[in-house]
Amino acid sequence: MSDYLETLREHARIAILRLLEEAPKYTSNVAMITALLQDFGIGFTRDQVVGEGAWLEEQGLVTRTELASGLVVITATQRGLDVAQGTVRHPGVLRPSPKR
Repeated sequence: MSDYLETLREHARIAILRLLEEAPKYTSNVAMITALLQDFGIGFTRDQVVGEGAWLEEQGLVTRTELASGLVVITATQRGLDVAQGTVRHPGVLRPSPKR
């Protein structure tokens, strides 16, 4: 994988965690996250967001629930919130800047 693609994925992962940090109950769905990532200049597809959500879940940073309708809902864990706030670091996730 190229350095650009890996860096883009690290940016997307912290962006997802930061979006969840601001969401009610730290929860959002993939469609909403995909749309909001555009504000960060990250043009990921829904499939790419689902993939990053799966990676974040494997790392213990989020939980995912797939509803009967096929909609995927993602919720930040406490560890994921800690990473979003920059109080802990996690390999593969960009550390947020001190000012947001």
